[in-house]
Order: sequence, then structure tokens, then C-alpha cells
Amino acid sequence: MNKLAYKIASLIKHTNPEETSSIEVMQYALNIILNTMVIFLGTLMLGWLLGNLNESIIFILCFSSLRFLSGGFHLKTATACNIVTILLCTLTPYLITLESNLVWIINSISLLIMFLFAPNPDKNAQIQPQWYPMLKKFSIILVSMNFFIGSAVIGLAFLAQSLTIIPWKRRIKS
Repeated sequence: MNKLAYKIASLIKHTNPEETSSIEVMQYALNIILNTMVIFLGTLMLGWLLGNLNESIIFILCFSSLRFLSGGFHLKTATACNIVTILLCTLTPYLITLESNLVWIINSISLLIMFLFAPNPDKNAQIQPQWYPMLKKFSIILVSMNFFIGSAVIGLAFLAQSLTIIPWKRRIKS
């Protein structure tokens, strides 16, 4: 994906060298766009093949919306991220069904995690700390909405994303 992003960025730069950003900046942005497209299209295709397209779409939209607000753990490579995310978004709603009382429990767990740890942005994200309280508030509101909706798929998406913001590694004090 990185090579494709580089080729596209180089082509854009060659076409309009004066009014474009550096190749590196465009390559970085294109990498994000291309990987997002791979995840979304892969989720659509696998969801369709498994017969749970609607659930997969709901899962990926809810998972990614909460991830946008709350941040979370990143895998070491984009390929690993793509594969894990596609499988998570399609297999979770395919393999797991929940009774309504369990939806309340997973909503409560997700809400507690958001209260305790949101946001946990990526170290490369350039989010100013003054935005953290607002991101926490919106993360909490988003998770709380499923208490009214009562969707097992949304609850599972929020729980999966919530688990990615827990700082599992102990931090070394210097």
C-alpha cells in the first residue's frame, strides 16, 4: 500500500509541482485513505459473503466513529490493522449474538472504560490536550446512545473499540 501511495503522490507532484505538498506528506495522507478504503471494501465484501452485510456496515461505522473520538491502540503494521479490522467488523456480528440483558452489560462496561480512559489518542495524532475533555464527553454520549437503541451489534462494536483504549502496558516512570 505504501508503494502505491508513493506512486500516486509522485504522479500528483509531477503533475503540479508548485501547488502541492511534499511527496512525503501526500504519501502519508494517501496511505491513510487507501488503508481505510481497503478496510471498508474488505468489510463489505466479507460481510456480503457471510450474509451479514448490514450488521458489518453497522459495526464498522460504530466502531470507527467511536475510534475517531476515543483513539486507541494501533497494530504495528497497516496490513495487520487491515486484516484484524476486517475480520473484527465482519466476524464479531456474525459469530456473536446477545440477549438484551447482555447488551446492557456490555454497554455498561464500554461506558465505564470510556469514563476511565477516553481519549487515548495515538502518539502521532496532533490533538491538543485542551480537546481531551470534549472527546471524552462525546465518546461517553455515543456509547450511552446504545442504552436507548439497544442494538447488540452496536454494543459489540463499542465494546471492541473500548478495549483498544485501555493502557494495557505498564508505563515506566522515569
